[in-house]
Amino acid sequence: MPKLKTKSSAKKRFKISGTGKVIAGQAGKRHGMIKRTNKFIRNQRGTTVLFEGDAKNVKKFFLPNG
Repeated sequence: MPKLKTKSSAKKRFKISGTGKVIAGQAGKRHGMIKRTNKFIRNQRGTTVLFEGDAKNVKKFFLPNG
């Protein structure tokens, strides 16, 4: 059986924490900031932990060795 390769796009976007959670950047901050509220922009800083169902798929299909 061949080795499973990690998806190159996924290793740039996701990180697995020490406890096994998947960490990703906040969505919705690429463009169009003029129409967003200051509260939205402030709350979207940093990273976030993915929901359990999404994280399971990321670990299974995109980061098999993570």
